[in-house]
Amino acid sequence: MKAKNAVNALAALAQESRLEIFRLLVRKGTAGMAAGDLSTHFGMPPATMSFHLKELTNAGLITSRRESRSIIYSADFAQMQELLSFLMENCCADNGGKC
Repeated sequence: MKAKNAVNALAALAQESRLEIFRLLVRKGTAGMAAGDLSTHFGMPPATMSFHLKELTNAGLITSRRESRSIIYSADFAQMQELLSFLMENCCADNGGKC
């Protein structure tokens, strides 16, 4: 992962509502959740939820798919793993790699 992508992902998660949305989608797994259900769950107007989902999508942290009349959002676990790997890349390097 490039540093710019990591910064974008971390910036998206640096907002409390988006962090909570992402954490819920991680818990839901690949099944994800419909946008309307997310809006209801968080008691958030649909337009506000749409804004947050757009920010998380643009950061590469979530994906969407259409199922019938609903848009289902789910965490992008591969991208999440890339971000975690990027953050841990040099873990304890100055300590001989011993954490």
